[in-house]
Order: sequence, then structure tokens, then C-alpha cells
Amino acid sequence: MSDALVEVRNVSFAYQGRQVLRGVDLVVPRGKVVAIMGGSGSGKTTLLSLIGGQLRAQAGEVRVDGQDVAALPRDALYAMRRRMGMLFQFGALFTDLPVFDNVAFPLREHTELPEELIRDLVLMKLHAVGLRGAAKLRPSELSGGMARRVALARATALDPMLMMYDEPFAGLDPISLGVIGQLIRRLNDALGAASILVTHDVVESLAIVDYVYFIGEGKVVAQGTPDEIRASSDPYVHQFIYSEADGPVRFHYPAPGYAASLLRAEGV
Repeated sequence: MSDALVEVRNVSFAYQGRQVLRGVDLVVPRGKVVAIMGGSGSGKTTLLSLIGGQLRAQAGEVRVDGQDVAALPRDALYAMRRRMGMLFQFGALFTDLPVFDNVAFPLREHTELPEELIRDLVLMKLHAVGLRGAAKLRPSELSGGMARRVALARATALDPMLMMYDEPFAGLDPISLGVIGQLIRRLNDALGAASILVTHDVVESLAIVDYVYFIGEGKVVAQGTPDEIRASSDPYVHQFIYSEADGPVRFHYPAPGYAASLLRAEGV
């Protein structure tokens, strides 16, 4: 059995003629946490949609657990998706359901387990994220960090082989951010799964991931371990990692010379 759970090979994708990905290659090994970083609009979330089968590449191949995702018939694709967990950017909890029923939802939808066993599994998942005592609360009663943890419990309810995270740290305070980061690492190791982390949060991500891919202008512009990324001399990576205002990504939008603009009688 190959160590690669996810293989993206020479993948290109465009939205209505606008090229988003250009010949992307990346591998996500079993048991590892891999980050995909890059600027807004660089194609990171599109990659997650290709891996999950919501989109199909115009060129190249996406394989998950040895299967070509784009070639799977509908029933086989849905069966594969049941082995994937997804944590959306702001949790996407069902607002009309209490915490317990949010976590129970995938178990009730995709299994025929008796309610007694579902109860035990839900409490186990909530205990793993430290929120067993919040089982009866509504999403409106949760803090942002708590809601994200409930969403994580729901995403892992079916013990997925692959976890995908779309900006899991967005909008969190430093304590909640650290908690979510450690849960991502611990749950991945406990499940023996693979995890893909799409994120802008450099410090927290580099503390928990095994490998990083940087996407720029639709291509993989750099890759490596966290230590290799921190030491990278690539100008784009260096600017991103150290939050520099100017570099390959310019602070100023292209414009005529400043002095010339000031002297132009016709204005801007």
C-alpha cells in the first residue's frame, strides 16, 4: 500500500476561462498533517474542492486512496466522501440543532447504528474536544472557539481517513487558536488519518504540520518542512512567513509615477 493518501498530479483548473491552478503537484501521506498556504485567491480552497470531488480538473489527475476522484461514479464518490471530514471556515453548524444533534447528524445520516450507540459516540467525540458538558447548548450560546470545536467533533464523527480544514483559525482569539491547532494535530494522530490544512496563520500552522506547500499564481512555488520553510530564501515565501508589507506581492497597486500623478491636470 502506498504511503500517499492524496495525490494531485499536474492539475490545472479554470473558472470561466480564468486560470486558477496551473500544473499543480502535491502529495499528502497517510498519518501526516500538510498545510497549503498562499495569498487570497491563489487556488487553495479550489484544491480542497477538487480533492473532495465537488469540482473536476480540466487537466491532470486527483487520486484519493488510490482512486481517481474524477472517474468515480456518483455512488462511489459519495461513499468516498463519507470517509472524509471537512471543517469549514466558520464551522457551519446547524443553528436550529443543539450541539449533541449537530455531532450526531452524520452518524444518523450515514449509518444505521442504534440511538444508544450514537449517544455514546457523540459524547466520546465531544469529550475529545473538551465540550461534553455543552451537549445541550445551542450554537448561538457558544463562543467562536467552542463552535469551531463542535464542528471539529462533527467532522470526525465517522472517523474519516482524510480531514480537510478551510481556514480553521479564522476569527479566533489566541487561546482558542492554540486549542484548535493542538486538537487538529492530536485528532489526526489518534485517527491515523491524513489532514490538509488551508490556512493563512503561519505561526500556529508551522507548529503543528509536517509539510507545507506554497501556492502562488496557481502553481506550487515552494514546499518543504516547517524548518525548511522558515529558512527559505525564496522572496515570496519570506514575505509571507514574515508578514512583510512589500516584496513580490507589492504594497502599491500598479500606477503612474507619484509626482506625475500629482501634476496631471485631468486628475486621477
